[in-house]
This record gives sequence, structure tokens and C-alpha cells, in this order.
Amino acid sequence: MLGMFGVVILISGLLSGFIERSNFPQVAVFLALGTIIGPYGLGLADFGLDSPVLRAVATLSLTLVLFTDALTLDLEEVKRHAGLAALILVPGTLLATGLIGFAAGATLGLALPMAAILAAPLASTDPVLLRGLLRRSDLPSAARLALRLESGLNDVVLLPIVLLAMAVLMPRGESDSFVVLVAKMLIVGPGVGALVAWAGIRLLEAMRSRLGVRRDYESLYSIGIALAAFAAAESVHSSGYLAAFAAGVTIAAIDVELCDCFREYGETTAEMLLLFTFVLLGTSLMWAGLSNVNYPLLAFAFLALLARPLTLLAALWRTRTDARSKRLIIWYGPRGLSTLLLILVPVFAEVPGADRLFHFATVVVLLSILVHGGSIMLSGNRARRRSGAVEREDAASGPGPEPGPEAMTPGELARLMATEDNVWLLDVRSERSYLDSPDQLAGSVRLHPQFAHREAVQQGVPKDAWAALFCT
Repeated sequence: MLGMFGVVILISGLLSGFIERSNFPQVAVFLALGTIIGPYGLGLADFGLDSPVLRAVATLSLTLVLFTDALTLDLEEVKRHAGLAALILVPGTLLATGLIGFAAGATLGLALPMAAILAAPLASTDPVLLRGLLRRSDLPSAARLALRLESGLNDVVLLPIVLLAMAVLMPRGESDSFVVLVAKMLIVGPGVGALVAWAGIRLLEAMRSRLGVRRDYESLYSIGIALAAFAAAESVHSSGYLAAFAAGVTIAAIDVELCDCFREYGETTAEMLLLFTFVLLGTSLMWAGLSNVNYPLLAFAFLALLARPLTLLAALWRTRTDARSKRLIIWYGPRGLSTLLLILVPVFAEVPGADRLFHFATVVVLLSILVHGGSIMLSGNRARRRSGAVEREDAASGPGPEPGPEAMTPGELARLMATEDNVWLLDVRSERSYLDSPDQLAGSVRLHPQFAHREAVQQGVPKDAWAALFCT
């Protein structure tokens, strides 16, 4: 297992440039790796649904995904765009779940609780498959914001649906009424997670003030809080996953320094675990569902992928969002690792029939990787060819002026703008700083720092202009 995990990390690093340039679906690479080492390939490993390794890795992956989603959540941004978030989560997630559940009952003959267990994971938009799209400089800001909010928030909306449906199906003792189980899941679990995070932050603050804490260890400390919150909630028979999400929200709201320290490390760690989970699933489990393919299952898979575009088409119809952003938001809702992690929750809880639902979900995920992942790759390659043509045309027109950046105060900038006519204010902050900060330079033109030359040409910035760069 250590060797396999090491291979995942090595391949992720070696192919990162290729994946970014080609927009090739990253999960497809690791699905292929799992197939190569599995029984359909070299026969080196095989992991079934009862594998303790798969259970441990998948549980840890979902815990860190929910924790990272909450920790990287910009609460002020959510407040500023509450209407958009509600629009994405209600029609795009909850109504889509209802449509998928109806389709599951109509085509597969599933009862309501089983249909809900299948439908909720299949309404989850996968952040890993979306990552290449969200990094593109030509993506409109409205589409970027909507897709980022959806992929970061919808799992915590869908997980309670799965847990509630599980509570209906699982046998209960006399003292455990349905109301008590719901309270444990939705109230006690998040409360325990928030309490663990609050206590952890207060303890960290005390140590900071007295002895000091190394900043690189604070990222590890964050993971400790996530795991402690999960374990504490599970010990009182509540949902450790919701506790981990609540812990992340608490840290994001109280301790910005700890939140920032964790981001890059935590996001990378969660992504490595997700990809490793896909390798384990790719040995045979992802392909086992293909043996069950028939016309009803294909009809269900088609309807499951169509549900989100239909609900969002109706929801965005009368909004002021530009037409291109609407098309991107409506179309790009890939199903991937987050779907599989959610459907594994009832499988690991040994809900009767959950393994059958898992195989149904794998068929939809494979189809989504082909359709959504392929369209992201094709559209990204077209955009790269267009930008390359623009750069070649600009290069043929001759070199621009020699760069000579100088720092200036706001007063100096004001005097420059008063004495010169051709002054452009350019916002060239890093993508994270730009997205996370509410500060905007009035009248500025946004240029992504990695694609500054191309975007300056597209925005029509003259070569002989004065350029004041906002780069804090």
C-alpha cells in the first residue's frame, strides 16, 4: 500500500504539467493505473467493497474533502453571493436530486429510501474533474464563481440526505427513535465538531502566545482537528463527516491564520487521497458495474446526467448572467470521486442493497468522465490554440517596451493619472488572492499573472501605456 501511494504521488508530480497543458482528465490517469495493477491487467492487487484498506482510505478521503471544503470556504463571499449560492444549491442540487431519485424509481424500480441513497451522490459536482476548467484564464468570472461554490458546498447538502435515508433503512433499537437519530446526525455531530475545533483553536492560541508554534506544523494541527472532530462525533454515534465539516467552518470563521496555513497542504493531501482512492476502485470495482448494464440502467444514467442541466436551465433562464456563463454553468456538472465517496458511506454501513447501488453509480461516473472530462479537454485545447495564435500575431508585430517596474504610493499614482492620459490600472494578483479578497482597484483591468501577456492583448492594453500593477 505504501508503494502504491508513493506511485500515485510520483505520477501526480510527473504528469502535472502534461495534465495542465492537455486538460486530460486527471482521474482517468489513475483509473487506468488501477486497471493496470488490477485483475484485468497485471493482477498485482484487487480491492472489493469489503476491503479494510478501501474503507480506511475512502473514509479518510471524504473526511478531509469535507473539512477542506469548509476550511477554504470564504464566508464573506458566500454572504455577498447568497442569491447565487441558493440558486445553485436548490435547483442545481436539491431539485436535481429529486429528479434523479424519480428516475431511479421509474427505471430501476427502487423504493424511495434506496432511490434517495443513489440520487444524492449522483447530484454531487466533482471538484477534481472541475479543477482544470476552473484554472483556465478564459473562464468567465460568473461561471467560475458559480461552479466553485457548487463543488465546495453541495456535498454537505447531499450527505444528510444519504444519512437520513440510511436511518430509515437501518434497524434501530427501542431507545433510538427516528427523531433521536436525526438529532444525533444533524445537531449533535456538527455541534461536537464545532466544539472540538473551538477548543483546538483556543489551545493553539494559548501556545502561540506563550511558547510560539512553528507555522509549518499548524497545517498538521488542522488535520489533527479534523480527525479528532470525526472521532469525537463517531464516539457518540453521530456523523463524523458532518462534524469534520463543522470543524472546518469553525476554523474558517475564527482563525484565519490557521485556515491560510492549511490550505495548500490540506488541499494537496486531500487530492492525493482522492486519487489513491480512485486507483483502489479502478482495480476492478469501477468495471464490475458494466456487467449489469442494460437498457433501464443506460436510461437511468442518461437521465441522471440530464437532471442538473434541466434544473439549472430553468433556474438561470431569467437571471442577468451572460449567455456564455449560463452555458458553462449548466453543462459542467461532472460526477466523479465525490459521488463514489458518498455512495460508499451506506456500503460501509452495510445497508442492505447498497453494494448494488454502488455499481449503478460507477456506470454514471464512467459516462460522466467520458462526456464531461472529454468536453473540458477539447474546449481547453481550442482555447489554448486561439491564445497561441494571438501571441504569435502579436510577436510578429515587434517587441514592446523594455520592462521597468517601479513601486509607487497611492499619491504618486493619483499624480500620474492627473498628468498622463494613457494610464491603465492592471490587477495582477495571484488567483487565490484575487478570489479570496474583497478589495478591488476601482477602474482596474483584471489580468491573470500566468497569462498576463495574452490577456493584455485580448483586453486591448496599448504597448505604450503607463501600467500601474496591483499585485498585493
